[in-house]
Amino acid sequence: MITRLSLLLLLTATLEASAADWLRFRGPNGSGLAPDDKPVPVTWSATKNLKWQTALPGPGSSSPIVVGGRIFVTCWTGYATEGQQSTGDITTLMRHLICVDRTTGKILWDRAVPAKQPEERYGGMFAQNGYASHTPVSDGKSVFAFFGKSGVHAFDLDGKPLWQAEVGDWDDRRGWGSASSPILHGDVLIVPALVESQALFGFDKNTGKQLWKAPSEGFAGTWGTPIVVEVDGRSDLAIAVPNEVWGFNPDTGKLRWYATGLQSDSVCNSVVTDGKAVFAMSERGGGSVAVKAGGKGDVSATNTLWTGANGSRIATPIFWQDRLYWVSGSIATCRDAKTGAEIYTERIESSGGASGNQDSGGGGGGRRGGGGGGGGGDYASPVAANGHLYHVSRRGEVLVIKLGPKFELLSRNKIEGDTSDHSATPAISNGQLFLRSAKVLYCVGE
Repeated sequence: MITRLSLLLLLTATLEASAADWLRFRGPNGSGLAPDDKPVPVTWSATKNLKWQTALPGPGSSSPIVVGGRIFVTCWTGYATEGQQSTGDITTLMRHLICVDRTTGKILWDRAVPAKQPEERYGGMFAQNGYASHTPVSDGKSVFAFFGKSGVHAFDLDGKPLWQAEVGDWDDRRGWGSASSPILHGDVLIVPALVESQALFGFDKNTGKQLWKAPSEGFAGTWGTPIVVEVDGRSDLAIAVPNEVWGFNPDTGKLRWYATGLQSDSVCNSVVTDGKAVFAMSERGGGSVAVKAGGKGDVSATNTLWTGANGSRIATPIFWQDRLYWVSGSIATCRDAKTGAEIYTERIESSGGASGNQDSGGGGGGRRGGGGGGGGGDYASPVAANGHLYHVSRRGEVLVIKLGPKFELLSRNKIEGDTSDHSATPAISNGQLFLRSAKVLYCVGE
């Protein structure tokens, strides 16, 4: 009887954990929204609401993901770990997938993958990105890590290698590096190797067999992560590229539709959806566009809902209750998602240089791998829970803003002592906020 009861409790706990999992970049379908309604702390510090902190083996700027009682995150070691090109031998560069116990913060296992050479040298704008910028993805049974030139690697939750595959070894033509993250659609692992081969790949998640490849020169200048939109009884894989938004069949990799509306030669953030429309924003004053998903061929004239003159350069916005929210540099913005009309645009006063930076032109879809801290614009994308938006500045200050038609800054939070760069988008699960600096993973919770 005790055994049956214990098993029942274990099953219940597992199901609850699964419902609250944060399995990919920006959580459920890339929305940035908490998968549950449990309250997340609005204030914290090194002595308040900080459950644990764990030093990672090396730097990185990928986001953590949450799978039941485990946290997964990537980093790199062996070369340029202190943010200096001259530090170490590039041939010793290793990429790592780290598994951390959610309750204690203890590192449970570490799987290292040698970097495929020749690798891009650390320095210049590449230093705003680094070698660990792609966020892993999980289906709750396995975890899939994309290591750029070093390929795609699948592990079970205990760290056993399952399969690996290569997706190209090109250098980024601008020297910004690579950052787009893989996602899952059913049994298809979709890998945006947009720098490595200017292509999307579809793999069988169970075997690693390549199912399809969708190459296009149009991917050059793209660092975003795709999403899936359910429309007209089918699934569309949506991604923004320079000047356009594209919709693919995620099962075959065939392009179904496209729409113009953006006016930039680079896209560093990801698209979001309200379930029907795809909202895209581009770099360098390229504006924003809302496109109804679905259709066939050029849907610019039929499916474009609105275009806007401004948008977020690096951070992916939050869609919540028919509004779009983002913070870019020192400006907080809210727009009507149905019309694109401005609701508010507010300047956030700087607090000793911890925020209010102007965006730099660094690539990586908002990533920086170095350990030097500060400098440049904010690269993390906001996340939201319980009507609160959480925005991480590169210097480690987290702004908590109340979601609604009126701008209201609720708090500023910073864990003193960590001077490394903060470029990773947080994860939220079961009332806990998981923050990642270049070298430290934090769990914030009451």
